[in-house]
Amino acid sequence: MNSMLAQALRNLPPPSWAARGFARSLSCSAPSQAAAQPKSKKTLARSGVRNVVVVEGVRIPFLLSGTTYADLMPHDLARAALQGLLSRTSVPKDVVDYIVYGTVIQEVKTSNVAREAALGAGFSDKTPAHTVTMACISSNQAMTTGVGLIAAGQCDVVVAGGVEFMSDIPIRHSRKMRKTLLTLNRAKTLGQKLSLISRIRPDYFAPELPAVAEFSTSETMGHSADRLAAAFGISRREQDEYALRSHTLAKKAQDGGLLSDVVPFKVPGKETVTKDNGIRPSSIEQMGKLKPAFVKPYGTVTAANSSFLTDGASAVLLMSEEKALEMGYKPKAYLRDFVYVSQDPKDQLLLGPTYATPKVLEKAGLSLADIDVFEFHEAFAGQILANMKAMESDWFAQNYMGRKSKIGAPPLEKFNNWGGSLSLGHPFGATGCRLVITAAHRLKKEGGQYGLVAACAAGGQGHAMIVELYPQ
Repeated sequence: MNSMLAQALRNLPPPSWAARGFARSLSCSAPSQAAAQPKSKKTLARSGVRNVVVVEGVRIPFLLSGTTYADLMPHDLARAALQGLLSRTSVPKDVVDYIVYGTVIQEVKTSNVAREAALGAGFSDKTPAHTVTMACISSNQAMTTGVGLIAAGQCDVVVAGGVEFMSDIPIRHSRKMRKTLLTLNRAKTLGQKLSLISRIRPDYFAPELPAVAEFSTSETMGHSADRLAAAFGISRREQDEYALRSHTLAKKAQDGGLLSDVVPFKVPGKETVTKDNGIRPSSIEQMGKLKPAFVKPYGTVTAANSSFLTDGASAVLLMSEEKALEMGYKPKAYLRDFVYVSQDPKDQLLLGPTYATPKVLEKAGLSLADIDVFEFHEAFAGQILANMKAMESDWFAQNYMGRKSKIGAPPLEKFNNWGGSLSLGHPFGATGCRLVITAAHRLKKEGGQYGLVAACAAGGQGHAMIVELYPQ
């Protein structure tokens, strides 16, 4: 499929964003956000369906793995996010009906990290908590699980979140060594134990190092991103320009105090962390000096145009609208329609947003033009640009999506205007909550009503959700 896709797409005319001067627009600032006024559009409320609202959302600073959080554990980060949410909202712990957290690489000692973090944050041991995993859309899944519980009338108040800790990932013994050790544990006599020990060979000690790779294809995500960029004809220069845009806008948002979801975290024995540390605007010239990270020596995906390994955690407070108003809260946004999609995990691994976006728009009865704010997960610059090109392609829509025509790509002036995962960081299990709360904050700041959040995930899956600004 990859060669066929590449050949066909390279013969397509440039998409509309390219015709508008894409490379030039990448390096410019986001549109002015001063004195924005909300637009007047229809609400997406439905008769007989409970309105679910986001009351607040926070995250601890997202840090490069191996830095300030390095000596902690995943539940420490999740606990800090929960405590930050409690501090900001003053919500009584006993009104929280349920807690759901998402994570990807689980610490074996705290496999249900939601429960351990909740207990550590001071929630009652009577408050149920469970952990979900769905690769990079794990906290998306946590949030929509909460939406489902509230919409069904099972709960009124749910805390959802996500956490990822890449500074200390589990490294396993080889399978031969694991089998030997487990057998040794069952040995009853000294002779049996010595016999087992004598069978250990030097190669038994080689560890199984984890990799961000697909189990079904054995391909790393970065390698897949490189092939995807090649298939869609995305150049190294375009990827570097997009990555520079992400870092530049993130730095502007950070300096302008727009990243208000970030809460300080006093790391035990260390300083208080107050901001993300991966935002590093560079130059096209400096970025161009980096060598390919995955497909060597001719690949186009590098460390500069990829998201980096990140430690971080996030949390959002979800309520039914009536409960929020009863408790005196002013919600930030409604969580409306959402979809999950799956496609070929080999050649379309990172195209989740392309498949999910038209589905969620149709489900909500909206068009692309109705959306005021787009927040897409940036795993790789090439992945974002490939999705843009796929959305602009009638040929792709007809041959791979079963649609009559293209959906169109999001206008860049509405897209990830406060930076994205390339610059802010990507703790796999925590990014979804950041996307949603950023969309809510941007809607208020920029005067919009509808936001669209979308993300790809390992396994060839994806997610999209409509966020509607709460009436101001």
